[in-house]
Amino acid sequence: RLDKNTSGLLIVARNSAAFQTLTAAMSRREISRTYSAISNGIVIAGGTVDEPIGRDPHNRLKMAIRRDGRRAVSHYRVVKKFRAHTQLEVRLDTGRTHQSRVHLAHIGHPIVGDKQYGSRLRLPAKPHPQLETAFGGFARQALHAKALAFSHPLTGELIEVSSDLPSDIKMLISAALAD
Repeated sequence: RLDKNTSGLLIVARNSAAFQTLTAAMSRREISRTYSAISNGIVIAGGTVDEPIGRDPHNRLKMAIRRDGRRAVSHYRVVKKFRAHTQLEVRLDTGRTHQSRVHLAHIGHPIVGDKQYGSRLRLPAKPHPQLETAFGGFARQALHAKALAFSHPLTGELIEVSSDLPSDIKMLISAALAD
């Protein structure tokens, strides 16, 4: 599954046997998922967030870091640093609801446009008008499921697929580069 307003790849099973095989592979952590994200703030270096996630006790629509939550592990690396934002690649070891969004917000770098886990829009001092327009008008979280790798449920053949960044995220990157 993909969060609402997240672009990119997902796996669709064509029948119930394939669904069960893929579900079992997911629980054994045999499906690799990689996301691209634009986060607020400058992330100095890559790292790992190993924090449990569960329902937010104050808002049932949100997830939160909770000691009684289910284990969740996200690895992130810096792709590109801008003046007030960072392009990240996030690889998930586990598949919790809103995992990358919760983990990046937890380390102080929420995803641009994420109204649920983010904060107000962060812009650098004296931003270029193109940057202000692009980031100010971004209507979703800047998160894209860019790569999947898994074994075919019938043949066992390794399937690796990737998806280019969508035009709206490319526009954010161009605006950040122009700033």
